[in-house]
Order: sequence, then structure tokens, then C-alpha cells
Amino acid sequence: MGVLPLARGFTLPVVAHLSLETSLTGRTAVIALTGELDLAGAGALEQELARPEANAADAVVVDLRGVDFMDSSGLRVIVVSMQRTQARGRRFALVPGAAQVMRVFDVTRMRERLDFVDDPREVDGPS
Repeated sequence: MGVLPLARGFTLPVVAHLSLETSLTGRTAVIALTGELDLAGAGALEQELARPEANAADAVVVDLRGVDFMDSSGLRVIVVSMQRTQARGRRFALVPGAAQVMRVFDVTRMRERLDFVDDPREVDGPS
């Protein structure tokens, strides 16, 4: 848990309402998210995304089906991880989430630049 600074030295604890579950299917790491992907949870996702990269997974899939809310902090983590993963010649894909989550991708036009799949099993390695 982190801390957000407020005016006059007061602080507010940052509580992440995000659960992550990572599984490995063949050489594909699937990270399933549940809850809110915002400033409070972005760091946890960033750390979790670094693990498959370190373990040399051929592909990484982030499953957004369980995400209730996402802001620009979550989008930043996804985009940076996608760039890092692809720079290493590996595939990075997303399973779409709820309409309110997908709106973040639509408003920023990132849906056009990211690889979305209906099911994590569709991803079997670099593309």
C-alpha cells in the first residue's frame, strides 16, 4: 500500500482494489485481472507483467474481463508493457473487458494499436 500526499502534510493511503492471477499455458503467460485498474493497482500490474518478461514467456495476455474500472494509469502500464514485450519479439495481447473499460481504449484510440483476442487460448506465441 502506498501513500498519496495531500495539502499541508496530510497523506491518504492508496488501497489497491485489484486482484491478479497469473497462469502459464505452454509458453504463454495469462494475467487475469479482477477489480479496479487505476493508480492504486497499476504498480501491482506493472510488477506482475515484469515476471513473464523475466521468465521469457513467448507471449503475454492480459485478461480484462474481470475489470470494473480502468483509468489512464492502467492504460499506461498496458502500453508500456506492450512496447517492452514486442521489442523483445514476443506477442502481447488483451482480452477485452466491460464497455466502461473498453471506452478508455476507444477514447485514446489505443484499441486500433493493441492486439485484442476473444480468448487467451488464441495466443500461442509471437506473431
